[in-house]
Amino acid sequence: MDKIIDNKLNLLGDDLRAELKAGSKVRIAASAFTLFAFNELREEFAKIEELKVIFTQPTYTKSDYISDAGKRERRQFFIPKQEREQSLFGTEFEIRLRNKMSLKAIAKECAKWVQEKVTFKSNTTQSHMQSFIAIEQADGRKVSYAPTPQEFSASGLGKEKSNEMFTFIQKSESQAAHLLQAFDEIFDDATRMEEVTAQVVESISTAYKENSPEFIYFIILYNIFTEFLDDLSEDNMPNEATGFKETKLWSMLYDFQKDGVISIINKLEKHNGCILADSVGLGKTFTALAVILYYSLRNKSVLVLCPKRLGENWTQYAYNETTNPFQGDRLNYEVLYHTDLGRGGTAHNGRNLNTVNWGNFDLVVIDESHNFRNNNPVKDRMTRYDFLIEEIIKKGVKTKVLMLSATPVNNRYNDLRNQLALAYAQDYDAFEKSLDTKSKVDIIFRNAQRFLLDG
Repeated sequence: MDKIIDNKLNLLGDDLRAELKAGSKVRIAASAFTLFAFNELREEFAKIEELKVIFTQPTYTKSDYISDAGKRERRQFFIPKQEREQSLFGTEFEIRLRNKMSLKAIAKECAKWVQEKVTFKSNTTQSHMQSFIAIEQADGRKVSYAPTPQEFSASGLGKEKSNEMFTFIQKSESQAAHLLQAFDEIFDDATRMEEVTAQVVESISTAYKENSPEFIYFIILYNIFTEFLDDLSEDNMPNEATGFKETKLWSMLYDFQKDGVISIINKLEKHNGCILADSVGLGKTFTALAVILYYSLRNKSVLVLCPKRLGENWTQYAYNETTNPFQGDRLNYEVLYHTDLGRGGTAHNGRNLNTVNWGNFDLVVIDESHNFRNNNPVKDRMTRYDFLIEEIIKKGVKTKVLMLSATPVNNRYNDLRNQLALAYAQDYDAFEKSLDTKSKVDIIFRNAQRFLLDG
């Protein structure tokens, strides 16, 4: 008898609980299989004879037929490979279950069950496959559910909330034989399927095996910064032929500063701008000097803009004097103050501001860049922010911008937005294209500010 399941009045999980019996042979095609779905049906799953699962998109495969890093634009049904594999430990709709801290016990039981009764295979092609469930009972009766939610999860079973506007699953006995045959034909096709049972078991085992604190720390770092690793490109990495790593300045840096220099240069080359937001005392000046040195060795013109009170911090390394510890490194840059922007006459350090070729700097380093967090127009007068944008960044050569700040955001995310806008001369279309944002930059910052206030 055919039946419609809507996951409201009739739940897929409840119906499966009635159909999963001793001797049942079960077939599931889904984009993901979660531990919490197993937990919902673990008593019933313990009775069945076997379960075969097809991941409908490449998951746990040895070869990535679809590169997640390179596929920014995808069809709506496509779930990034990393997300599909991580969903084994719960989808975004199973957060409540994850918070119960019962994952370890569930994972241990599930791993044992998988090894005894389950075979996982993955689609290795880019062809889309519909999600469905088919069951063959010990007495020969067959039943199918199609189409089922993409993920075999607690939410897909109707046991947790989901983002589906409505669910329409047809339970059928008349179509079951056809779906079972189609499943088995695909499952046995080595040209389209790759067995991944061992990889699934290994992944499950990470949830219950004991790991060292160091290992957990590295896993946390990886998951926080994995998207930034995709941002690294050999085309944007520093050219070591300049010899910047053979200088005295480089030898005096700590390892974390050296890593920062490489990352900053990468960001400057790819995005035209970067904010170094280290806390006070972590050596932002030396890190920035190493970046300046790199561009100096490439014969680029560099300007440092700083508050007057910090002038000596920079000028002591800018001149070829015996008191300069880096005089042999060929550091070459000019130092001016924030207050020198937009005015004529003589600068506080004696420089004739009327003759400065403001549009000829390849790199501008702005110390305490949070001083440029406000972009409030003033009637009949160009502000320092305006002068920096119009006369230095927009005019003349293409200018890269390195901003140094221990407090990049003060009261509003718009403060950060105004600083980032310096790198793109307020060209937000270029900003969005470079960062490959899914939403407009204005919307991103507006939402961030709203969440900050709501929190």
